[in-house]
Amino acid sequence: MGTIVIKFGGKSLANGTGLNNVLRIIKNKQAVHENLVVVVSARGNTTDQLEGLLETAKQKKGYTTALNNLKKEQLTPCHSPELEQDFTALEDILKGVSYLGDYSPKIKDEVLAQGELFAAKQVAKLLVKEGIKANFVDSRKLIITDSSFGDALTLEKESQEKVLDYFNNQEANTVNVVTGFIAANTAGETTTLGRNGSNYTASLLANYLNASEFQNYTHVDGIFTANPDLVADAQKIEQLSFNEANELANFGASILHAKTILPLVEKGIPLRILNTFNTNDNGTIITKNNTQKGIKSISVLDDVSLVTFEGRGLLGKVGIDARIFNALSNNNISVSIISQGSSERGIGLVIKTNRATDAILALEKEFETDFYKRDVNKISVLDDVVVISIIGQELNDFHKPFNALIKNQITPLLFNNTITGKNVSIIVKKNQLNKAVNVIHGQIFGVAKKINIVIFGKGLVGGTLINQILSNTKAILKRRQIQLNIVAVASSKKVLLNKNGVSENWKIELEQNGIENYTTETIIEFAEKHHLENLIAVDNTASAEFIQEYIPLIKAGFDLVSSNKIANTSSNEFYIQLREVLKENNKQYLYETNVGAGLPLIDTIKLLHHSGEDIVKIKGVFSGSLSYLFNTFSTEDRPFSEVLQEAIDKGFTEPDPREDLCGNDVARKLLILARELDLVNELSDVNIKNLIPEPLRAIDTNTFLQSLDELNAPYQELKSQQKSGNVLRYIGELSGDLSKSNGAKLDVKLVFVPNNSALGSLKGSDSIFEIYTKSYGENPLVIQGAGAGAAVTARGVFGDILRLIEKS
Repeated sequence: MGTIVIKFGGKSLANGTGLNNVLRIIKNKQAVHENLVVVVSARGNTTDQLEGLLETAKQKKGYTTALNNLKKEQLTPCHSPELEQDFTALEDILKGVSYLGDYSPKIKDEVLAQGELFAAKQVAKLLVKEGIKANFVDSRKLIITDSSFGDALTLEKESQEKVLDYFNNQEANTVNVVTGFIAANTAGETTTLGRNGSNYTASLLANYLNASEFQNYTHVDGIFTANPDLVADAQKIEQLSFNEANELANFGASILHAKTILPLVEKGIPLRILNTFNTNDNGTIITKNNTQKGIKSISVLDDVSLVTFEGRGLLGKVGIDARIFNALSNNNISVSIISQGSSERGIGLVIKTNRATDAILALEKEFETDFYKRDVNKISVLDDVVVISIIGQELNDFHKPFNALIKNQITPLLFNNTITGKNVSIIVKKNQLNKAVNVIHGQIFGVAKKINIVIFGKGLVGGTLINQILSNTKAILKRRQIQLNIVAVASSKKVLLNKNGVSENWKIELEQNGIENYTTETIIEFAEKHHLENLIAVDNTASAEFIQEYIPLIKAGFDLVSSNKIANTSSNEFYIQLREVLKENNKQYLYETNVGAGLPLIDTIKLLHHSGEDIVKIKGVFSGSLSYLFNTFSTEDRPFSEVLQEAIDKGFTEPDPREDLCGNDVARKLLILARELDLVNELSDVNIKNLIPEPLRAIDTNTFLQSLDELNAPYQELKSQQKSGNVLRYIGELSGDLSKSNGAKLDVKLVFVPNNSALGSLKGSDSIFEIYTKSYGENPLVIQGAGAGAAVTARGVFGDILRLIEKS
């Protein structure tokens, strides 16, 4: 078999499990491969520690303790006199830096190189102790570069000659442990190869030695559709092409280095990303060709700034772009993404954050005269931004993730796509990164779309809804790829918060762990802190005060679902304001249960009205509670108080049944329908027949419940007026000239109707609505069904949640 190049990253080489796994992997590979080249990074976070020592010495602060801790850590696997000498040399350098109070890029490379030297020497010694023939190889004797300290350029011809000369003279079955990241210039001075340079070292060796495969061992199973630290359900990619991997590298994939791919492409050498801590996984393989089409991954660049150049006075002038890029090029400033406006002279440039100030100064100098003439309006920089790149995304399907971002109140600052049209990059604010990546990932990879729900009110309807959602979560996930996640349950006194979703024990958890004295802002801040996307707030209260929280919730990114009628029946001014805020924030508000519990009434009326159908009248039994009451009382020879008590016991009425009997509930429902028809009415416009005798209206609830017998006489007298074949019904009726915004007549009244009519044949606690239109004439559209009960209303709210998700 040919040469195999294996590279181990810093986390793989950390003391303990990582280093032990590395030795076992090498031993197993060496048993089947004659020619094995191992490239190592600095172990653990050694590079950061060395850089910290340099900075501490530069500031003339004490560094001895940190140096000794590093020494102890490096010598733990195997004590070595050679490493002792290396640390002595390192201490001498730090003494010099401390004396001068500064250090050069050359000195920095010399110090940072020690990390890889420590690692390679220790791994080689440990392999020998395991009975394996192994050599320590200092890559400064193999890889020759120019003198660009910190990010040196490889001299290909000289390097290849030295690599071939060294390895052609090595014995078979010997493991050569090579330092990654470091090299030397022609004068023998230490240089480094830049970010992720150890991968580049391994790639160069693979190229020069015509390796059969380059295996890169890291702390993850391969390359994922997104960073698993940002997206919990990111999926591993089994296969990539070199071109796709190169795009990932260019746009921030931390496992890859942009230069790593090129030496492999030249020789067609496969690159496999593997996990040191999970050797049973096959990882991700990168080859010349990839038969798997489609979007591959979402990458992130977070060390960038957005420089914007606006020069409206330069519109149509030739050579402006050349001046911009010449100014940047002359200052050695690289531009990674460009987006240019067509309607005005505007251009956005994405550059490294550490060069942003230099870029501004260079452009201001170049366009100094244009500023004076006011041809250039502004040159500015925005630092707190990130680039999110979708590798494999084609423009013809980009509207889906883009719309999902807008729905979650994430507006890209800049947009760019590659010439091939298969990679799209957007720039967003850094504080939106987590949410943005999760929204995009959920939209394009077909994984479950997570919906984060906050439920206000845990009473009969709210509690039933929570249990309905929890019991159906698995089925909805399987059937519709939607993950329903109740992240908050709020009562009037406490709120239970859980970013992973509340459990079936939510009642106990709310009581034991609920936060007291909370506000809506508490929940909004929680959602922002945990970057929760696709937010829905559900109002199952009957609170007039809580509706004032709707607008802050909408502005914070929540869609609304409500069984609370008050928001839609408060002042017309608030009604209009609420809908304006919804429109401004691209949010939705569903409230089907406000009128017909679980019946599709509001949707039907909206459809008729928006399609141009002239609705001339709506009437019906709007209250399931009162439906049951009068359906029973009209047909059975029983006292009114007994029937009312039965309705109370069945949970059809409010705890204080006067809230049903006063007619306000029916009036609110009638007003809601009127406003759906764009009629301008207030609750005070509704003529209401109050079913409570005057003496019983102002007493407390307990006294009223003990005084139900006082209702019998007036209602028995009313029933005596009932003609044969007729029954009592408490109805709402919307009539008048509905073509005029103020032409409606709204009545809530108790009437006798024929028992063979639609209203008269009503049974149980059903509600019924008759919708009369010009097209239907005297034959109304009738909607009838269950109109009362916590389970029915909760199911209706649940339906609104699912409808809202479908519209998103």
